[in-house]
Amino acid sequence: MFEGIDLNNMGKMMEQMQEKATQMQEQSKSIQLTAKGGGGMIEVTTNGMGEVIDITVDDSLLLDKESLQILLISTMNDAMKMVEDNKKSQAMGMFGGMNPFGGST
Repeated sequence: MFEGIDLNNMGKMMEQMQEKATQMQEQSKSIQLTAKGGGGMIEVTTNGMGEVIDITVDDSLLLDKESLQILLISTMNDAMKMVEDNKKSQAMGMFGGMNPFGGST
């Protein structure tokens, strides 16, 4: 079952992967992803870790609470999707194009 696999190098490979994961996490903090909603009336900016770092709201929305809530929720969901896509893309790079998530990208 383990023919052709050098188990002595397995620990070293895992250590290297952990180092790469730590580097990716640090890089993610500096990445900025911006989602726009309502034709640009709402902007949500996150870092690659999924932390919201800025929200911009057009003044015209301040008088329409319901629209503001709907657009804000939608735009934040778009921003979180961007974060997840970025994380998957980084992971794919780390695995050299091998898809650890199964299926096609």
